[in-house]
Amino acid sequence: NVKAIAHNFNYLISHVILTRGKVSALVFVSLVILTFIFLKNMFQYLSVYFLAPVRTGVVKDIRNAIFSKIIDLPLGYYSGERKGDIISRITTDVNEIEASIIRSLDLFFREPVMIIVYLGSLIYMSPGLTLFVLILLPISGLIIGRIGRTLRRNSARVQKSMGSLLSIIEEAIGGLRIIKAFNAEEKTNEKFFQTNDHYTRLMIKNWRRRDLASPLSEFLGVAILILVMWYGGTLVLGQKSELSSAEFITYIGIFSQIINPAKQFTNAYYSVVKGMASVDRVNYILDTKSTIVEKNNALSLKEFKEAIVYQDVSFRYNTAYVLRNINLTIEKGKTIAIVGQSGSGKSTLVDLLPRFYDVTEGDILIDGNSVKDYKIQDLRNLIGYVNQDPILFNDTFFNNIAFGVDHATEEEVINAAMVANAHEFIMSSPEGYQTFVGDRGGNLSGGQRQRISIARAVLKNPPILILDEATSSLDSESERLVQDALFRLMKNRTSLVIAHRLSTVQHADEICVLHKGEIIERGKHEELLKRNGAYRRLYDIQMFV
Repeated sequence: NVKAIAHNFNYLISHVILTRGKVSALVFVSLVILTFIFLKNMFQYLSVYFLAPVRTGVVKDIRNAIFSKIIDLPLGYYSGERKGDIISRITTDVNEIEASIIRSLDLFFREPVMIIVYLGSLIYMSPGLTLFVLILLPISGLIIGRIGRTLRRNSARVQKSMGSLLSIIEEAIGGLRIIKAFNAEEKTNEKFFQTNDHYTRLMIKNWRRRDLASPLSEFLGVAILILVMWYGGTLVLGQKSELSSAEFITYIGIFSQIINPAKQFTNAYYSVVKGMASVDRVNYILDTKSTIVEKNNALSLKEFKEAIVYQDVSFRYNTAYVLRNINLTIEKGKTIAIVGQSGSGKSTLVDLLPRFYDVTEGDILIDGNSVKDYKIQDLRNLIGYVNQDPILFNDTFFNNIAFGVDHATEEEVINAAMVANAHEFIMSSPEGYQTFVGDRGGNLSGGQRQRISIARAVLKNPPILILDEATSSLDSESERLVQDALFRLMKNRTSLVIAHRLSTVQHADEICVLHKGEIIERGKHEELLKRNGAYRRLYDIQMFV
């Protein structure tokens, strides 16, 4: 027991004094103290050392989970979400979880143990007086819990405001050319400053609540200590307690040791509560159910044999229908063109084929089976996609062309670039195929970006090709080069082409005119011109322009 340890230590000191002298005893005591301090700090460091991989590993797993979920969610999810807010959830919210929750977990579990040990000692010394203490503790817990609830609500507002800040930054960087062209720097700054000011006010309010934990818990602890001293002292002085005066002083001494772990526990509690707002925001994404679901017994699809059939297809994003009663057959090897005014539903129609969205009514069949019956990865492996705004990554020409194709050889990439009329300008760059294209291909012209996108589709070598207004924003020379590359790409493939310029689809096997989500005309170029209908009007407008 403690008395025995103290007695043996005193005996050891006395023995050193008698045999070695007082100076040696002083050195011995100093070394003992230094050893204990060293051991204390060493074990404290070791606890942090071994907890670090656990702590960072948990954060890594959370980031991986949320990023995988972001990639897995369908395109429709992002039409109602701001990119900056999503970025905020995977960065600042995850960082907040680490700073507020994971770093507090050791305190959250260690300090209650200390409190229980001290309370056990107090109960052993005086059950009646300790019962009085236990009656007072819920009052403190009620006050601390009330502040904790407001802290969580306010923390949620803080993280939401940070999401708005990141959204403004993301939009400003993406639209910097327009901001400068319209002299809107001041307006953009004002929008950011207002949001940042709102965020700052929320942060001040949040930190004030968070920092209230330590003084509040200490004040409440001391207040309870004073009440215990008054109540217990009255009992001891009136000889109504089982404790003697000396034992009561010991009781108070032990009780005072509860204050510091209680304060640390309150700090940890407030940190966890603050971080729970970020947990809610992260879980909002993790708990979102994907609307594009693969069946458990999905069929494999390794090749395209016969035809694609849109069968009474209707689609709506929210309440308004974007497509109505679409019936369309695309036989293998044929080229079908979709034309119409902006907003008529052309892009939505082709996005339904690779299941970027699922149809609201009707069905889409490939070789007689619904696209929903096939494995999603197999379905998309058969489809190549070239759109109006080519997406390039901040990587080399080689990696951008080989994107999505595992183990592509240099020869295969070069051949794809040649088919896409991209080899010449790639080789004129400083490091050839190992040259970085810049953020979103910012170092390239529009035509060059489009040809890299075509080369990517060539390398994939898909039997089905979707071209979404692939030449609409190019100058004449770039359009000629891109159109030539597209003709090579479309050869011997089944193609679904969205066209803004009707001159690019005159040789299509069938042209469908889309108006307000419905096919109102279909046929070959010459046939549609003779009908003097919607296609003729679109054609005449373009010829006039």
